[in-house]
Amino acid sequence: NIVAENSFATSLSCIDGRVQLPMISWIKDRYSVDFVDAITAPGIDKVIFDGNIESIKKSVMISVSNHKSSHVVISGHFGCAGNPVSDEDHFIHIKRSVEIVNSWNLDVDVVGIWLDEKFTPHLV
Repeated sequence: NIVAENSFATSLSCIDGRVQLPMISWIKDRYSVDFVDAITAPGIDKVIFDGNIESIKKSVMISVSNHKSSHVVISGHFGCAGNPVSDEDHFIHIKRSVEIVNSWNLDVDVVGIWLDEKFTPHLV
């Protein structure tokens, strides 16, 4: 079974192509996983913050159940067209999104990340 031989983490990020590689690299480096499942939506930090979680939660459950994902990383980024708010509002949305995903009791580590104007990831 290929899945049993590999380790996974899950990235909940914006659809913006500028965030994908930085997030995958950061997650793989930080958690020493082989693969990163990507779940995307425009301004995903705001989507989760607003409670529009049904499809996102279903995707996370598949990642955690089938791929045994050990970490879920929720990110927001500078210059987001899907959530065009201040950095401070993004931090609020990211922190609340982490709380919401933690409330699903998945027994995984859930963290929030902010990608700055250079798309460098920072823990929130």
